[in-house]
Amino acid sequence: MPKLPVDKRIKCFSEVALGYTEDQAVAEANRCLQCKVPKCVEGCPVGIDIPAFIKYIRQGEYNKALEKIREKNSLPAICGRVCPQENQCMGKCVLGLKGDPVNIGGLERFVADHEDKARKRKPENVQPTSKKVAVVGSGPAGLTVAAELAKMGHEVTIFEALHAPGGVLMYGIPEFRLPKKIVNEEVEYVKSLGVKVETNVIVGKVIKLDDLFEQGFDAVFIGSGAGLPRFLGVPGENLVGIYSANEFLIRVNLMKAYRFPEYDTPIKVGEKVIVIGGGNVAMDSARSALRLGGDVTVVYRRTEEYMPARRDEVINAKEEGIKFVFLATPVRFIGDEKGWVKEVECVKMKLGEPDASGRRRPIPIENSEFTLKADTVIVAIGQKPNPLPVRGEDKVKVTSHGTIVANPETGETDMPGVFAAGDIVTGNATVISAMGGGKRAAQAIHRYLMSKA
Repeated sequence: MPKLPVDKRIKCFSEVALGYTEDQAVAEANRCLQCKVPKCVEGCPVGIDIPAFIKYIRQGEYNKALEKIREKNSLPAICGRVCPQENQCMGKCVLGLKGDPVNIGGLERFVADHEDKARKRKPENVQPTSKKVAVVGSGPAGLTVAAELAKMGHEVTIFEALHAPGGVLMYGIPEFRLPKKIVNEEVEYVKSLGVKVETNVIVGKVIKLDDLFEQGFDAVFIGSGAGLPRFLGVPGENLVGIYSANEFLIRVNLMKAYRFPEYDTPIKVGEKVIVIGGGNVAMDSARSALRLGGDVTVVYRRTEEYMPARRDEVINAKEEGIKFVFLATPVRFIGDEKGWVKEVECVKMKLGEPDASGRRRPIPIENSEFTLKADTVIVAIGQKPNPLPVRGEDKVKVTSHGTIVANPETGETDMPGVFAAGDIVTGNATVISAMGGGKRAAQAIHRYLMSKA
């Protein structure tokens, strides 16, 4: 897929991947073998009929292709950009055994971007059920549940804690990877189905679960995600100039710090920026810091092959000039006399036996300490859920990790009428896995509501 030239993209937050032209999309679609037993569908967490939508692209029937995708996926423009297709549908593609798999994500994006946004999209012949559902959180799980239930005729209201809907899609993923315009269009699609969205409402604080039922809601879905940062717990972590990736990306994305002084939320990155971590959030943080003027180095405790980030994002980061230090981890942050971070003391690592994740465990090497200069440090070692929506609610069980205990197939919790899915249940995972959990929960909520008719 064509990309914005490196010399241009490192100076702006414009989208890097430019998408297929019509001719390129048709040519890519023609590579599909139209397998009788499509393994790609098995690899899709929401079960999109991939050969069918690709066949429509071949025929130039892009609206039909989009309709086929939306039978299973309400957010195709988002999934086409940020889902790890290489580990899912594309990872199962037969062509990938001997060469490049069909770029299913790129074709999904093409179809979604080709849509006439002004076209009426509200489904016809939907019979209202008079049942009301409250959805907590407007991230991928919440949007999916809301769209699915609205298509079934239920009255749905989303409650979002922040001032803009979209959840992690808005605050966690930079503009150059997922433009806010795309997220807003997908949110508008969900609203066009009849879904209401209320922002600046913190369920668990401003309003409780019992309050929602008292207001007439027949069921509640919790999809509040994993928005709390994890920290290293090493000396000096509270020095000025050290950010969690969550705070850094929220300032950049939702508070538009990259457009300072138009938006008065500046970020001081200084000259030397150190990013700790090897996942997609670390790559997003590093590439954002680069665009804000920093000389960026990523420090990761394993080797490159074990990085959880998407391969394309690592390649993009390297193209843009970001440096990597592998097999190292911070043990101390060193500050100056004013309390600002000035150095990161690291220790070298070696790889031992595989751990529970299947990756080889990093082991510190004695007497191997070294330091890196730093004006800014961004800690991107993962997120964890905040079970605030159910705080003080004894009927909903929460694990020691902050995740809500729910049936993985139905999303049912121990509290009647309360369902949950996505990162609040699984811990930090992917957009499409949250959507898959949301789809299963929507079906279960529908059965629950209709059983009480």
